Amino acid sequence: MTRIALIHGLADSMAPINQALARDWCEAQRMNLLDDSLAADLARAGRLDATMTRRFLALGDYAVANGADAMLFTCSAFGPCIDAVARRYPDLPVLKPNEAMIDAALAALAGTAGGIGLLASFGPTLASMPAEFPPGTPLQTALADGALAALQAGDLAAHDRLAADAAAGLADDGCRLIALAQFSLARARDAVAERTGLPVLTAVDSAIARLRARLG
Repeated sequence: MTRIALIHGLADSMAPINQALARDWCEAQRMNLLDDSLAADLARAGRLDATMTRRFLALGDYAVANGADAMLFTCSAFGPCIDAVARRYPDLPVLKPNEAMIDAALAALAGTAGGIGLLASFGPTLASMPAEFPPGTPLQTALADGALAALQAGDLAAHDRLAADAAAGLADDGCRLIALAQFSLARARDAVAERTGLPVLTAVDSAIARLRARLG
């Protein structure tokens, strides 16, 4: 049985990917590793450093030592740290949370006018993730300010409304597609689509499709 290590830096990222895997790939065995101090420490420090990279390498080492066939990181603000894990384990699928969604967004807009609207609710994501897109990609970003706090307080309706409000601004600026930059935002997909009238991609669904294609 395929064993996937799901490595989380934010507790709110756990439910969306576990629910989606249970729905779409129930045969996959899930190993959830959570260190919710990662996001808090990054928010305080304001940047990634060698210490943070070592923490990610330790999580990757633990996953491999315990039989993981692949690793999917679910917090989108730690791209360089995830790259370090991928370099350590070049023969193992090691996925950033958004790499599959980025490819899907680029394919969807190939040859068309307009850009990609990247929506996040965790500020550091917008500091690191745009660099994962190819240079010259028409990209606009927006922060759904207050949405993450609402989610963590259990106010799901407010979370979805704030995400949709921020996405509406991206649509007004001419974006042709909305990409939800965090796993925790996936629950707002329908609200964003209804508010903007645009196609909406989630990192959750794109990541699962990529893993299934690579692992079968």
